[in-house]
Amino acid sequence: MFKPTTLIIADDHPLLLNGLAMYLQEKGHTILAKVTDGQTALEAIQEHQPKIALLDIEMPKLSGLQVAEKCKTLELSTKIILLSYHKTAAYALKAKQLNIRGYLAKDDALKNIDQCINSVLNGHLYFSKPIEALNLSEVQYQLNTIRLLTSSEKKILLKIAEGKSTTQIAEALFISKRTVEKHRSNSITKLDLKGRAHELTQWCAQNKKLLE
Repeated sequence: MFKPTTLIIADDHPLLLNGLAMYLQEKGHTILAKVTDGQTALEAIQEHQPKIALLDIEMPKLSGLQVAEKCKTLELSTKIILLSYHKTAAYALKAKQLNIRGYLAKDDALKNIDQCINSVLNGHLYFSKPIEALNLSEVQYQLNTIRLLTSSEKKILLKIAEGKSTTQIAEALFISKRTVEKHRSNSITKLDLKGRAHELTQWCAQNKKLLE
């Protein structure tokens, strides 16, 4: 059964932002705010307290996941639906851990948005089929492994994921190159990468979102 509701929409792509807003208004929903970055989205959620917030995962200032995490910390009642071109297990697992109610792939957002909103309003989860079909067990294993890393090791691995060299990492974090190498070595051991530096670089690139 269709239920008109109140929403805010956050996306830094104007065409999608305006297209979604127009479509949802024509369906009878009330759009309380349209914004283009995560910080403004969080402020709009706090101010307007919509039933649903449609958030792009990747936005300036705060990502959709970061906004969702802050809403959870602040115990806001707004239900979050994520929009993304990313159909990866890392994003999907993080979304479920944050109790995000919906996750729509952008390439079929208009086709599924009505069903998603109705499902969420009725207390159900709705994840697009390509996202729901992802294997989350491997990502859960990686998350469990990441918990073994210290905060310093995570900072260095994030820099590696950004393509930074040992010298650049040392300069950015105000530590010695020897300290960087020590943390790299410890991380390789904890991640069971068999002592291969190139495997660490590849692992960091693949799991950057899990480190953030």
